[in-house]
Amino acid sequence: MRISEIREMTDAQLGAAVESAREEMLNLRIQLGLGTLENYTRVKELKKDIARMLTVKRERELAAQIVGASTSE
Repeated sequence: MRISEIREMTDAQLGAAVESAREEMLNLRIQLGLGTLENYTRVKELKKDIARMLTVKRERELAAQIVGASTSE
């Protein structure tokens, strides 16, 4: 998933996407443990996607704090 696609998501969509990606990561880890995982690169891609989504989510939280602090002054 590209960062531009992630930035276009709403907060609700972003939260759902993170949750979905974490569930997929769990399934991949189970497959890895059982020895049935076929696409090892998907684990690496998914980790990066989750990190990108969490980064955008944190950026939005920080931006909201800055806006909130400047309006209260």
